[in-house]
Amino acid sequence: MSESKNTFKIALVGDCLAGGGAEKLHATLSIFFDNIGLYVHNIIFLDEISYSYSGKLLNLGLLKSNTIYDKLKRIYVLRTFFKQHEFDCIIDFRYRVNFINEFLISRYAYNSRAIYTVHSGITSFYIPKNKHLARLIYSGHEFVAVSIGIEKVIKEQYNIPVTTIHNPIEIAKIKVLSTALVPDESNYILAVGRMNDKVKQFDKLIEAYHQSSLSQKNIKLIIIGSGQYLEELKYLVNQKQLTNDVIFKGYQQNPHAYQKKGLFTVVSSSNEGFPNVIIESMLVGTPVVSFDCFSGPNEIIIDGFNGLLVENQNIVKLTQAMNKMVNDIELYEYCKSNAAKSVDRFSSYTIGSQWMDFLKIKKHE
Repeated sequence: MSESKNTFKIALVGDCLAGGGAEKLHATLSIFFDNIGLYVHNIIFLDEISYSYSGKLLNLGLLKSNTIYDKLKRIYVLRTFFKQHEFDCIIDFRYRVNFINEFLISRYAYNSRAIYTVHSGITSFYIPKNKHLARLIYSGHEFVAVSIGIEKVIKEQYNIPVTTIHNPIEIAKIKVLSTALVPDESNYILAVGRMNDKVKQFDKLIEAYHQSSLSQKNIKLIIIGSGQYLEELKYLVNQKQLTNDVIFKGYQQNPHAYQKKGLFTVVSSSNEGFPNVIIESMLVGTPVVSFDCFSGPNEIIIDGFNGLLVENQNIVKLTQAMNKMVNDIELYEYCKSNAAKSVDRFSSYTIGSQWMDFLKIKKHE
């Protein structure tokens, strides 16, 4: 798009445009804002791009960042960039854990209205635990949480204004992708997530699957994802003698076909932010069984309507819920029939419109 004095100019700042939920939100909003005619510029700190996005791009990941001098230089480049472009608004999707770095960006680089997003129940990934430091960095700025649960925690811990806007999904795109390929496997349940940390707790899921009756019914467990703990999980599967029942598919650019063909998806996380995997699974008609962890699942799943919510971290009850989804055909079909329509409210248009209202952008711009 061409730059115009009459066009609302928005900068979207992220770690990268690949990998997780925050990055997916960044990419999806860039497409929405560009489609409605805003001037969109994406700024990323790591040279990693796999999600489709719209607008221009400043890739700071192409600059060296090995030394303190290099990192300060990047902040200077960022400051110069913002001075040149005079954005109406900046939305920040990054992890923010380095106090000095965030102080400099907040007080030295950002020169217009800045909105900081919080994507995880572990709020210290985004705001310092120390309230004094938090105020020093972020006073005068605004916050958006991706779940009501996170909003409550921020208000209680920091007593600062925060608004909830849930994650959007590109409904039409996901539906097309869900039919783009046909997985070789059939008769399986599914789990999706990164393995760079143990937040997804696939080890607990494997234990619940081991205790369940699913393998006896020839229902496999497919796990999509990659990361440093993959080999540890494979070792656990071998210990449980489940090598023929638990299938690791690694990272998949398009997991939606697996979601569509699966019997149901399982979320066994210790914590979440607002899990896209639940919405995406339901969108293609596949119900979800999930721990009622903090935060997000209970804002999407209506127990017994579009899936099952399980007492948080109770492996026995997770096992029982998985068995119930297989054995209670009437319940399963009911949840399956309600899944897709229950997540229409998270369409990119609906959520994008909430962002427009929050930013006070007129719909006709």
